[in-house]
Amino acid sequence: MLSVKLNQNGGVSPENIFVVAQNPDEESKLPFLLAVPIDGGLVLKARESWPRASRVYCHPLNEGWPSHPEILERVPVKSCRRRGAAIDLVLDRPQLARSQFVFTEVRGRPAIFWQTQKTARTANPGARVPRGRLISGFTIVVDTRERYPFRFPGRAVDTHRAALAAGDYAVGDPVRPIAVVERKTLENFVTCLSDGTLSFQMQRLGEMPLAAVVVEGRYSELFRLQHVDPGWIADVLSRLNARYPEIQVTFADSRKFAEEWTYRFLASAVGDAGPGCFVRMV
Repeated sequence: MLSVKLNQNGGVSPENIFVVAQNPDEESKLPFLLAVPIDGGLVLKARESWPRASRVYCHPLNEGWPSHPEILERVPVKSCRRRGAAIDLVLDRPQLARSQFVFTEVRGRPAIFWQTQKTARTANPGARVPRGRLISGFTIVVDTRERYPFRFPGRAVDTHRAALAAGDYAVGDPVRPIAVVERKTLENFVTCLSDGTLSFQMQRLGEMPLAAVVVEGRYSELFRLQHVDPGWIADVLSRLNARYPEIQVTFADSRKFAEEWTYRFLASAVGDAGPGCFVRMV
C-alpha cells in the first residue's frame, strides 16, 4: 500500500478528504483512483467510482499518485477507521456515504473489495468478511499465573508460558502482545466486579492494542446470585462496559466454549495483523 497526501491541486495534503480521480493510464482496467485518508494516505486503483450495484475491485497504486490528475470528487470524511482487515469509511454527505474496504484473499491471492451494505448482500460469501478462514500454526502465550489453563486440544497452535502485563492469553510478543484475553470463571468474575478488581484489570487491558474478557458462564446467571444484589452487579458491569467500550466482554456459557471463543478471537487477531506481527515461541 502506498501512502500519499493530497494537496489542493490534486497532489498531496493532510486534509481529511476522500478523493476520486481519473486514472491517467488509459490502458488500465481500473479507470479510477481513490485516496483514502488513513495511515498517512492510502491510494488505490478502482474499477468504479463508488460501489453502487456491486462490489468494486481495487488494487494498490504502486506507481505513485500522478502529478496532475483529473479530480472527479473531493468529499469531507466523517470517519475513517481501520478495523482488523477492513477499513470503514463514512463520508460527510447525505447519500452514498457509508462504505467499507475489505482486504481478503481470492484463490490464495490478496484482494481488496470496496462495498456498501447493499452490495455486500449480493456478494459471494467468501468476500463479505475479511479473512474467511482462521489461520493456524501460531503460538498462544499463557500467563504464568494462570492455573489450569486452556490447552486448545485439536487446534494447530502451540502454547508458551510467560508473564503477561494484562490478560491470561495473548498472541505476539509477551511484552508487546497484539491481542490478549482475560479469562474468568463466573464466580471470579462476580468477585472482581464486587471488590473493584475488574476495573483495574480492564484499565490494563485498555492499554493493549486489542483485548477482551471471556466469562465461563451466562449473563442471566448474574440475576440469580444469592449473596449479592444481582441488580447492583449488572449495574457495575454496564458502567465498565460504557467506560471501556473497546474491550469486549463475552459470556461463553462454559469453560469449553470459553476456550473455543478464546482460540477464535486470538486466531482472528493474528490473521488481521499479518504473519510478520506475531512471534512463534520455540
